[in-house]
Amino acid sequence: MGVNLQPGQPLAIASSPDHEALVRALTAEAWAAGADEVDVLYSDQHVRRELILHGSEEALTRTPAWLLRRAEELVERRSAVISTTGDAEPHLLADLDPGRVGRTRMPELTEFWWEAIDGGQVSWCVFGFPNEGWARTVFGEPDVERLWAAVATAVRLDEPDPVAAWREHVAKLRARGEELARCRFDALRFRGPGTDLTVGLNPGSLWPVEARTAWGVPFVPNIPTEEVFTTPDWRRAEGIVRATRPLALPGRSVIVSDLELRFEQGRIVEVSASSGEEVVRAQLANDDGAACLGEVALVDGTSAVGRTGLTFFNSLFDENATCHIAYGRAYAEAVEGAVGMSPEGQRRLGVNQSTVHTDVMVGGPEVEVDGLPGAGAAVPILREDVWVLEALATG
Repeated sequence: MGVNLQPGQPLAIASSPDHEALVRALTAEAWAAGADEVDVLYSDQHVRRELILHGSEEALTRTPAWLLRRAEELVERRSAVISTTGDAEPHLLADLDPGRVGRTRMPELTEFWWEAIDGGQVSWCVFGFPNEGWARTVFGEPDVERLWAAVATAVRLDEPDPVAAWREHVAKLRARGEELARCRFDALRFRGPGTDLTVGLNPGSLWPVEARTAWGVPFVPNIPTEEVFTTPDWRRAEGIVRATRPLALPGRSVIVSDLELRFEQGRIVEVSASSGEEVVRAQLANDDGAACLGEVALVDGTSAVGRTGLTFFNSLFDENATCHIAYGRAYAEAVEGAVGMSPEGQRRLGVNQSTVHTDVMVGGPEVEVDGLPGAGAAVPILREDVWVLEALATG
């Protein structure tokens, strides 16, 4: 499961200095599994803070040439790529200029990796490493052991046979995705407190669970994963949505609370939040596609992440506790015929293009989700956090 490292395959690990114990364990396991090479790149948020404080506007978005060459070599060698998450200091950048925080990124490198992922040119996986700072954010105290227990439940490590449990779980998600694909819904509608949002889908929308490299190796990109997702038509989102969980912006060390977004003709036209609003606004201004949707995902109350009862303040975990949408870049693999198209061709098909991809949690027991056919009555998919589509289809 996970990245599914193959004998003779190079492995690259992208991590934080706070995760060095996990990186060392991964390195040992990778060599034991027959890796051809293990390459580790650490990114320090304190270094990022100094860049935001003192760097020029051009420096905020610069991609070092060596870093791009490294990425190109990893793709050429059909590498596996693992990224770790678990912010040890989630408020580190909260006192900085939110506009500069939101603009600080490497769009050239990000675009390269998105194209590599769309083309199945690497196997990749993201998962979390509990640490004192993350535990303090979740529990109000640095109880790492308690966080490890919650993470173990979320990623099924507490099962008698975790690999067998994962295979059964992926099969269940695959069946849901196949049912949604057969329904060929024209749109999804989310309704709940502060939310009435309709998200238009592509005629060729698919609902993948596992990914697969261009040379045929299956892998699971997110550990945990509880979602069935698809790529919406970026031109067809209408209404208002209220986030149901705080949003810890990946790589930004900023937490956004009480986020509300209003869409008109596919584009976010209004933003409000009690904290982090300006960082979101800066993200949305990064490029033309940042303010449009690139993903919609459905998660029900049987989620192993959701059953912990925790808000993890970590997008990887929180997006797998409940339904979510993402503004920014879309996944070409979730639309028939989109893989291999030019970015312009994908955009004409409705597949959004951006260097941003930010997940916003919008589901929960009070949020109803319906599938809207091209004609006829709405079809219930989720009610009170219970998946009802399969029961309707088979009953």
